[in-house]
Amino acid sequence: MKNLSAKMIDYKRFAITLLCVGSFFYLGTILPSEGRTAFDVNGYMLASVLFLAASIGCFLQSSKYKKTLAELNELDSQ
Repeated sequence: MKNLSAKMIDYKRFAITLLCVGSFFYLGTILPSEGRTAFDVNGYMLASVLFLAASIGCFLQSSKYKKTLAELNELDSQ
């Protein structure tokens, strides 16, 4: 159970970190800057989408571990 709890916490930390990095890439697309090409903006947007998708995946994995941990705690209490 300690292993599942540690994995749940790790995935949540990964998800928050990926969410922060993805939001910074998104800010890079909306803030005006001289000399940026369309390739740069599209690259930032692609990176933002990928980091946010990875963040969602980590949040889902964390919730899966949380649900499994709750089920194990329920079985132990019976």
